[in-house]
Amino acid sequence: MKHFEITHFPEIEKIINSVDVCNIAMVDGDKPYVLPFNFGYRDKIIYIHSGPGGRKTTVLKKNNNVCISFERDGKLHFVSEGVACSYSMKFRSVIAEGKLQFIEDFDEKVEALNIIMKHYTKKEFEYSSPAVHGVCVMKIVIEKISGRKRGY
Repeated sequence: MKHFEITHFPEIEKIINSVDVCNIAMVDGDKPYVLPFNFGYRDKIIYIHSGPGGRKTTVLKKNNNVCISFERDGKLHFVSEGVACSYSMKFRSVIAEGKLQFIEDFDEKVEALNIIMKHYTKKEFEYSSPAVHGVCVMKIVIEKISGRKRGY
């Protein structure tokens, strides 16, 4: 079974919009560091949020280069059950690269939080001022993106 590159951008966006968690890799000095995130997506921008401190915040303030992975439909496939080399995985995936930016503006933070919430609930919310000021909201403008699929 061959890998196929996904070149139709709406198909790439469909994968992004159909998963609940993305994994974001960052650079911690000379070591990779990856974390799962809930996210929102709109217009080639990924939005994430977290608590205001911690390792990820420290790492991202030093180096804002990130790589994001999205995967769906992973399923074991084989041609011959008794032949190990005939096993593979069916999947659809997207890899994106970009630079993370911390969002400080109150209204932009609210908009980003609603983009995240719409990804899961399809609704908009109102947020209290302390809640918005107490959360770290970030965006990643996608600079490079590619998709792959196998078996679909």
